[in-house]
Amino acid sequence: MDSAAERDAPGKRLERSSHTAFIDNNILHVWGGYQVVAGQDVMLPGDEIWLCDLDSGTWEHREITGDIPPDLSGFCGSFVNGTLYIFGGCEPSGYTNQMFSLDLTEQCYSWKKVTDTKGMTPSPRNKHTSWIHRDRLIYFGGYGCKTIVEVRNTSSSSFVVEEMSWTTIGDTMFRCWGWNNEVVVFDTRSATWSTPETRGPAPTPRSSHASALLGNKGYISGGVEASELDMFCLDLETWTWTQFNISSPGRPQGRFMHTMTATSDHTLFVYGGFGIDGNTLNDAWQFNTQKRQWNKVTHPHSDKPRVCHTASLGSDSDVVVFGGSSDLCILMDSVAVLRAPSQHHCRDVLVFQTQPYPLFRLCEDFIGSNLEVFEKPLNWLPSKLRSKIKKRVAFFSATKSVLTA
Repeated sequence: MDSAAERDAPGKRLERSSHTAFIDNNILHVWGGYQVVAGQDVMLPGDEIWLCDLDSGTWEHREITGDIPPDLSGFCGSFVNGTLYIFGGCEPSGYTNQMFSLDLTEQCYSWKKVTDTKGMTPSPRNKHTSWIHRDRLIYFGGYGCKTIVEVRNTSSSSFVVEEMSWTTIGDTMFRCWGWNNEVVVFDTRSATWSTPETRGPAPTPRSSHASALLGNKGYISGGVEASELDMFCLDLETWTWTQFNISSPGRPQGRFMHTMTATSDHTLFVYGGFGIDGNTLNDAWQFNTQKRQWNKVTHPHSDKPRVCHTASLGSDSDVVVFGGSSDLCILMDSVAVLRAPSQHHCRDVLVFQTQPYPLFRLCEDFIGSNLEVFEKPLNWLPSKLRSKIKKRVAFFSATKSVLTA
């Protein structure tokens, strides 16, 4: 099979890393990312989106028209009020600060480039994250470029320059490249950009970190070269940062490109990533924001390390992990640090149970996994419930075949 045919095979096209994913009405939506074809990184097309019914385990491919985003890596995807927003990233011509939106409530999907915004658009960046709070997209951090004037007007603690070289993006000449710890806000109702003034001990500039929202507070962890995983919190009402000073014993090692998911009013779930020891990680941790305490989690997916994956909150506080790489390789020499193209991109759907299931869920799962015994007695159930249970049976089979192939 040639490389083009291999890439276009339905199963192969699901394999990806550095994509965006979210769950809406128990449907996992997956867009973008990249995979390796013939030893080269290939960006996946922006004119399609994949939907997985988490009850049945079946995948559906949907086409998208309109203002198709360019091939992007390191972009940030956010889903709010039925619309997917894509901001930033790195395209073939360089870093970008463009935004695109996709209304998923429409019958036919069509991308729209977000223009005519108010306020000052942030500088180009990638590998940043976002919180969704009160119809606002609140972005933090990332790696990108600024003009000399922008750097002069930015605190040295907010932007760390890595290198200086000339490049033109649009009509603007950029000079400085590096990491930032900026907080920028996009109000989806008024299409307005703003930059709030924050207080308190802010995280150091970083990228490839993880973020999650609990109530009115946004949390940040990782993305820096530190032996242990750090944790910061930003109050999104007062714009005040808090750093969690946690004792070393029982603390996760530092990491990049991991995920963090809010699973209760005071619990964050961290999985995988690329450790500072150079390994792709398979560990899972819970952080209690009230006790300020880490707890390592025993889980059934220890044979599935992941980096550049996504994690979404499913039903009953399940964490649903999709895609990523199982074996990221970093090549280092005296001049540069390079990522070797990985052949181990995944299309697994991994489900982590983080809370005890309600009785109904336990009964549903038990009946579903023993349908041959219960099928006739199920005839008395309402048709909608009977259909849901039968879908779950299909999900058990799909988990072994379609989802984890």
